[in-house]
Amino acid sequence: MTSGGETSGRETSGSGDITRTLDLLWGTGRRPSRGPKPGLTLERVVEAAVELADREGLGALSMRRIAAELGTGTMSLYRYVPGKAELLDLMLDRVQRTSEDPGDFGDGHWRSTLEVLGRATLALYRRHPWLLEVNQSRPILGPSALDGLEKVMSRIRPMGLSDPELLSAITAIEGYVVGAARTQLYQQEAERTSGLTDAEFWEAQHPVLEKAMTSGRYPVLASLAEDTFSFDFDHFEFGLQRILDGLELFVTARTEKAAPASATPYTPPSTPASAPAAGPDRSVPPEQPS
Repeated sequence: MTSGGETSGRETSGSGDITRTLDLLWGTGRRPSRGPKPGLTLERVVEAAVELADREGLGALSMRRIAAELGTGTMSLYRYVPGKAELLDLMLDRVQRTSEDPGDFGDGHWRSTLEVLGRATLALYRRHPWLLEVNQSRPILGPSALDGLEKVMSRIRPMGLSDPELLSAITAIEGYVVGAARTQLYQQEAERTSGLTDAEFWEAQHPVLEKAMTSGRYPVLASLAEDTFSFDFDHFEFGLQRILDGLELFVTARTEKAAPASATPYTPPSTPASAPAAGPDRSVPPEQPS
């Protein structure tokens, strides 16, 4: 998405040389022992690419443009990265670096962790809106991506779900966030390209909508409270909490279902020493013959 609001062609993660990308992400590739000393670093090249994409969108991203940003020749970049496809995967991993502060992942409860994940992911897309232009259905997993997944997984394991279910819970949160982030980005685009704020846009429709509401054709819509479409309502937070509510109900049901199997086995009360070991109940007198 360019700064002018035009959408560029969608990029796809993992479309470059997978082996070479993994070498660069994990630092396992062979480094040249001969030749002039590099004047840049791979880290700096990736940072420059991220900064350019943040500012102007993926449509502006090219090896030539990045070289110009760094004040070097285009061919010199190929000492660090094979091409744009591999560079994109490095960029994706770079922006996913997580905080080292344990407190940034919530208070230790799994729900708090998933809340933090949802909000942090939305913030990530706001900082780097070009992420929405990348098809990440087959990501190249680098250290930053795995660090983040490790930290989240370790904190939500007490949910008591199976490992596939834990991953599905994360996927549900991230899928919800991507939809919300895309909607917010489209709203910003519309405001930028039209020159109208959201309030001005809806105010322009007010006379027609008011007449429609009084026509009797839409009784339910006409009965809605005045603040139904208020910009003050936090739809993102409401949706996030309802997803977590659903997970909490599921976790509770799963825990209660498993409870009998883990409960303390039943132990019958001990027999008093004075009681007979067997035979009829002697506390009830036998019937007398008539």
